[in-house]
Amino acid sequence: MAKTILIIDDSTSLRQVVNITLTNAGYEVIEAFDGQNALTKLDGRKIHLMVCDVNMPNMDGLTFLKMVKADPRYKFTPIIMLTTEAGEEKKREGQLSGAKAWVVKPFKPDQMLSAVSKLILP
Repeated sequence: MAKTILIIDDSTSLRQVVNITLTNAGYEVIEAFDGQNALTKLDGRKIHLMVCDVNMPNMDGLTFLKMVKADPRYKFTPIIMLTTEAGEEKKREGQLSGAKAWVVKPFKPDQMLSAVSKLILP
């Protein structure tokens, strides 16, 4: 059975690129357009990994990250932050909130797949 990855980004085109990259590598992909929308997708089904933007309307990625880590069902699900934010302060905040990796846009598909394969839950 394919492993499921949740992509959270307000950019439709970026979600499409990540979706195609992951689907071609054999993963099942669920898309959300911001943190609030992503929370509605966390309905108890198994999510093996999440890829999340930082800057989004309604609920930003770091707020989403904190909420996911507070949910016992998804507390241990690895989250990769995919963002234009390259500042050390944001990265540190992400790490302290539970992010497992920080990938700066624009990303290379093989860089994304490498991070995913290292972090995805069994």
